[in-house]
Amino acid sequence: MKAVSCAAVDLGATSGRVIVGTWKRRRLELSEVHRFSNRFYAVGGHAYWNIGGLWNETLAGLKKARSEFPGLASVGVDSWAVDSVLVDQEGRMVHPVHAYRDERTVPFLKRLGAAKRAKLYELTGIPDYPYNTGCQLSESLEALPGLADVASRCLCIADYFNYLLSGKMENEISLASHTQLLDVHGRDWSREALELFRVPAHWFGKPRTSPARLGSVRGVPELKGVESILVPGHDTACAFAAMPADSAGNDLFLSTGTWSLLGFESERPLLGPAARRARISNERMGDGTYRPLRSSLGLWILERLIAEHASDAMTPTAWRQLISHTAREKTEGVTLDLSDKTLFNPASMRSAIDAQLKRRRLRAPTSLPAYVRLACDSLARSHADGAALFARLSGLQFARILVVGGGSKNTLLCQATANAAKLPVVSLSLEGSAVGNLAHQFLALGAVSSLTEFRAVLSKQLPSRTFLPLP
Repeated sequence: MKAVSCAAVDLGATSGRVIVGTWKRRRLELSEVHRFSNRFYAVGGHAYWNIGGLWNETLAGLKKARSEFPGLASVGVDSWAVDSVLVDQEGRMVHPVHAYRDERTVPFLKRLGAAKRAKLYELTGIPDYPYNTGCQLSESLEALPGLADVASRCLCIADYFNYLLSGKMENEISLASHTQLLDVHGRDWSREALELFRVPAHWFGKPRTSPARLGSVRGVPELKGVESILVPGHDTACAFAAMPADSAGNDLFLSTGTWSLLGFESERPLLGPAARRARISNERMGDGTYRPLRSSLGLWILERLIAEHASDAMTPTAWRQLISHTAREKTEGVTLDLSDKTLFNPASMRSAIDAQLKRRRLRAPTSLPAYVRLACDSLARSHADGAALFARLSGLQFARILVVGGGSKNTLLCQATANAAKLPVVSLSLEGSAVGNLAHQFLALGAVSSLTEFRAVLSKQLPSRTFLPLP
């Protein structure tokens, strides 16, 4: 079969990328053609995304991709979850897009009450996080009742970008599963959850599984003939899909970026009081199967700590030097409570950490390497606790942890995770979400026959490093 080139638009909460993948002679070749930063902005006491800026950067990347790869066959979009765009019948945005770190929803969630929050977990299998889409929409409708009159559809970020490319308004299932509005036992919306949040049911179409062909890109002459393809819209679902998992199903998947996301693939959800107390999120893969997942603060802590100490962005060399110095820091067995809400979006991460340690009558670090060591040890402990929790609640015996994302390059974090979890950690040199995005495009175009085939082929060419547990 001739070579097939596809473009993955991978939108993260701190950066975005356009990566072209070419499938040729059962090998994957990647080319990053465009990278851009992403951030939310505080306006009038609330946090919003610059959706117009993101769209312009996406278009610039896709035009460059078509210029460098004239035979570009398709484009797929994945993004972070929970945030959404409300549009009218003509597809025009009717309200600025809130960012999930805006704390506007916290009072609403408290007023919802414990009984309703427990009921929502029973209905959807998703914990009651204040940033869930359902909670965000409820707060918006309460604050701005007129939204119900002007909004016709609700689209998550990747869904909205798919609409801009193809003209098709589709709600993709991996993103839908993260809204706390999807029926955990089926593949459609939960009417009870929609009613509890008082969100109009007509704002959503029946969730689509992926891959699916949406049609040719419209309105962009430079992309004439390029097809828009529905891939798993949630970047974590894409990252998990890309991992060369063992067919026995005994691998844990860890995607480390702004968040640390640990989970496994399953044919059924992981429910019950213990799962709810542990805040296990029963998200979906692109095909609708389950991805029980536990999330915690991730590299966001390191990003904020380093930003406070360094005036310029860290170069790869400076980062390696910092990790080298950090590895020599003595670990004292102290770890942070990553569920502490004061670490979510503090003005100063260092001050928030110091305050937590002071409350616990513990000494604060005195240097950047010492703070980084504390953060890495804390993340590793969180990963290990998650692995033990999944083993206990699922009855499965996991053999290893596969790691992708920014944390896979952090040797200190990988080794600390292996030590804490007492499991081998396999660090994969893999553009996880972008590769999972591309895999589904190749599936839609018939270039590969199945995700299993893609994973098997990819595993033979993928650079990796295994960290064995040490005493």
